[in-house]
Amino acid sequence: MEALKNKILNEGTVIGSEILKVDSFLNHQIDIKLLNEIGQEFKKRFAKNEITKILTVEASGIGIACIVAQYFNNIPVVFAKKHDSTTMDNNAYEAEVFSFTKNKKYKVRTSKKYINKEDKILIIDDFLANGNAALGLIKITRQAEASIVGVGIVIEKAFQNGRECIENEGIKVESLAIIKSLIDNKVVFK
Repeated sequence: MEALKNKILNEGTVIGSEILKVDSFLNHQIDIKLLNEIGQEFKKRFAKNEITKILTVEASGIGIACIVAQYFNNIPVVFAKKHDSTTMDNNAYEAEVFSFTKNKKYKVRTSKKYINKEDKILIIDDFLANGNAALGLIKITRQAEASIVGVGIVIEKAFQNGRECIENEGIKVESLAIIKSLIDNKVVFK
């Protein structure tokens, strides 16, 4: 997806050899025009699939998932919460994930009211590094006995093993921008 790649090259910031900061357009300040193009692209890539819900994890995935949902006839977006809430009951699916960015483990939870075995789930997230967030959402979906249509990723870091982990689960991965390396403050696409 050329518009996304250009945005990464023009506005992304490389930190070391593993971190790409895209907070000016994707996960702090959001470029809505670009998000609409991302939504259209995911619709193209998953057009042949029946999808009843989109699942993501808070917080960066929510905006992306909501825009994507519009292109799938406004299907519901469900997000896994990272933090305990007084409004969330104990009747929830749960998975432990490790955050590459924050370098810590946390539990993600989704109420059992919002995913069931009839659902066909598309998982959407902003980044794919080691695959921990996506694997946590896969675990939650499997606890609900729902079907997983695929995983849609905005930016994949191919030099980490996230894709392999997800594909080893038998799940299709579609990434819109795949980064081969982050060397000498430069983004190299695959």
